[in-house]
Amino acid sequence: MKKTKVLYAEDEPFLARIVLDGLTSSGYEVKLAADGAQAWKQFLAEKPDICVFDIMMPEKDGYTLAAEIRKSDPNVPIIFLSAKALTEDVVMGFKKGGNDYLKKPFSIDELLVRMESLLVRFGPAGKEENKKYRFRNCELDPIAQKLKTSAGEYSLSYKETVLLELLLRNRNNILGREDALVQIWGEDSFYNGRSMDVFMAHLRKLLKSEAEIQIISLRGVGYKLIC
Repeated sequence: MKKTKVLYAEDEPFLARIVLDGLTSSGYEVKLAADGAQAWKQFLAEKPDICVFDIMMPEKDGYTLAAEIRKSDPNVPIIFLSAKALTEDVVMGFKKGGNDYLKKPFSIDELLVRMESLLVRFGPAGKEENKKYRFRNCELDPIAQKLKTSAGEYSLSYKETVLLELLLRNRNNILGREDALVQIWGEDSFYNGRSMDVFMAHLRKLLKSEAEIQIISLRGVGYKLIC
């Protein structure tokens, strides 16, 4: 059986070895690059199934690398790993073409869960099942991570995309809070719950121009998309 090929770029040798060992022992074929320029060459030569990039690297940083890759391949999933934890850093990561952003320090288990989720979504099976969700005057494209409303088109983060997709699959019914947290974050915790509330507030803001669409919060129970 063909192994999933990962392009991993990290300039810190100790961390690179830990992640390399973790991914390899989990069955992935890993191509390791020590800087952004090397990663770009390996991307062109290897055609990986998924990319995992540090941001602060010599020669070419992760943002620049991802932007160049997006011009060559708009669909390969990209995960950023970074100690840069400010909101503007995370937003920049998504704007440059990232599909997910994992803040250092992180666990290998969390990285593996996020990789598996993206591979399902962007892999052959996921692409066959992918569909655009049309609701009232809006449209969600899960693969492109784009939301169109009567007011404009918006780029969504990976978590916002999955959250809105779950709401749409359960439209006019309750999306359980715990179920959503486990599916998207892998754990029902206070911190993750607060993060989900922030993402939900942003989705409400993007949909505020749509009078016939509401996201209702049912305290302690979940959310309900009415459309």
